[in-house]
Amino acid sequence: MSGHTMEERLSHTDAEVRRLAVIDLPYSDEVDDIAPLLTTALSDASAAVRLEAAKALEGFEEPAVLAAIVPLLRDSDTAVREAVAYTLAELKDPASSHALLPYLADPDPWVQASALHAIKALRSVEAMPAALAALQSAHAQVRREAVGVLAYLKQTQTLGALTQLAVHDADPDVRRAAVGALGFASQSELSVQPTLSRALGDPEWQVREEAASTMGKLGLMPGSASLIAAMDDAYWQVRLKAARALGKLRAKDALPALSNALDHPISNLRKEAVIALGELRDTRAIPALEHALHDADPDVRKLAKLALTQLNMPLGSTP
Repeated sequence: MSGHTMEERLSHTDAEVRRLAVIDLPYSDEVDDIAPLLTTALSDASAAVRLEAAKALEGFEEPAVLAAIVPLLRDSDTAVREAVAYTLAELKDPASSHALLPYLADPDPWVQASALHAIKALRSVEAMPAALAALQSAHAQVRREAVGVLAYLKQTQTLGALTQLAVHDADPDVRRAAVGALGFASQSELSVQPTLSRALGDPEWQVREEAASTMGKLGLMPGSASLIAAMDDAYWQVRLKAARALGKLRAKDALPALSNALDHPISNLRKEAVIALGELRDTRAIPALEHALHDADPDVRKLAKLALTQLNMPLGSTP
């Protein structure tokens, strides 16, 4: 508003004027320290004003800001609560962890999930007991966010709880998150291998896809048989991740399944199969790779040439 100071705009009787003032505040030359004014706006009677204040406070890590914004996880307006959760997640201030812990026991599952989401990137070990307890929540969103916290913490003592969720949780998104979280296990912790193999038979293809990806990350050779079986999955996305994993594992017994994938109509899968065949370092793959030199997709042809080079075989030669 022309002719009005920032202070007058922020205290104006019209909520829309106050909202626009909050939006303009970070760019104003009138105020040196805007954080106190933004935290004051968090208690505005208008949800629209509170929403803009919550958004604007992203990046402010002063203790006073944290103390003012955390209680708005219980705001009556859904949009405000969502903005607060996002801002808290972006603060990445270790002090946020301690301030958020009480909200992990809030009776409102949305508040619990938002607090878990915000605390995830902080990698605070003190949050582990509450996150483990949240795995028993009746609300899938809370369980998903709790899995995210545990995945970031990478504590081996949580593997047992995560393996249970990976195969038994009723919500497919929770199962998928738990399967992905198992990716922090080491190769010596083969107890996760049966769980991941079982997840490759999950009714939801996204869970199967995640299981194949995680097995490749972990380098679990005992799981190669289930990955080879996954090369016949009804969803090409699962086949792609299985092919990628088999290549990383250099599973030579996967050669027939990978060769067959070169005839799949999805070129992305054919590319992944060609890459995997090269990674096998097995000259028995040469006929399949030479076949791929004539693929309709130029990228597949290029990757086939590279794979043959990896095998130290000149193009057109035979083993």
